[in-house]
Amino acid sequence: MPSQIAVVTGAGAGIGRAAARALGRAGFDVALLGRNEDRLQETARDLASHSVRTVVIPVDVADSDAVTKAAERVEAELGPITVWANCAGATVVGQVATLAPQDIRRATEVTYLGSVNGTLAALTHMRRRGHGAIINLDLAPSLRGLPLQAVENGARAALRGFCESLRPELLHDADNIRVVMVDLPSINTPRYGWTRNTTGKRLKPIGPVYEPEVAAEAICRAAFTTSRSISIGPATTLSAAWNVIGSGFREKRLAEHGYKAQLEKTCADTDAKDDLFETAPGAVSAHGAFDTQSRRLDSPLSFFVTSGARAGVIGAMVAAGLTGLISHIRAGKK
Repeated sequence: MPSQIAVVTGAGAGIGRAAARALGRAGFDVALLGRNEDRLQETARDLASHSVRTVVIPVDVADSDAVTKAAERVEAELGPITVWANCAGATVVGQVATLAPQDIRRATEVTYLGSVNGTLAALTHMRRRGHGAIINLDLAPSLRGLPLQAVENGARAALRGFCESLRPELLHDADNIRVVMVDLPSINTPRYGWTRNTTGKRLKPIGPVYEPEVAAEAICRAAFTTSRSISIGPATTLSAAWNVIGSGFREKRLAEHGYKAQLEKTCADTDAKDDLFETAPGAVSAHGAFDTQSRRLDSPLSFFVTSGARAGVIGAMVAAGLTGLISHIRAGKK
């Protein structure tokens, strides 16, 4: 039986690197795409020690032609692509009034258009065979609408809308190609140290923080699920429900507490290198600097919720709230 082939973008570090390992353990041979060839080669050596075939392709996902050629090379050297995971991303953090237009454009090109480019390249090959899985990353509801994160939120919202329109098109054409979103909470990756940052303070994760292996497991599950999305932990479902019934209060709370929740008291280094236009220097791995506060795969709160299950929970919570409101109104009339 021929091996299944997975493509992972952003595979040199962070979530992409952890996802490549998880897919390799699940039996896939893995194509590793990213900007930093040295880090990609480190990931390839790690996978080779577990007898996983790899191909390393240095590429900027914002370059659509380069991504298209990378997909052709994967098919030629490894075989038919069955899973494509878009894990590459870049952003700039800061108040909108302080952001440079070219930085916003570049972050959007990498995070949104990079995922679109990967999706298009995957579709070109998957539609010939009529099946496959495309995995894109989204923000958990608890991270949507955060102050200082307008660029990331904008790119992920655009990607979410793109995927929502793509699914019915695939159904219309009777293609058995699944498009799955993985809703991620804060993940302990190196990004907090190399994201372009206009706040003047060091960045830190907000809310529950999970190790990249937890995100990688969710991506691996997405390769096999029939659900439209997979979430991690209880906070995602609770936040989704809260966004439905308490959006106005949430905005006020974010205005009051959202800044300090994301920023350390320590000033950021003025000469710190970021990865927005060029890959950040130095040897890094999947993990960032927040291991001591991160939840691991063996944590009881590191569980996964599919879109169907989450909708059921939210519906039950809203119904319970409406029932309580109706009872309160009736009691007031007596």
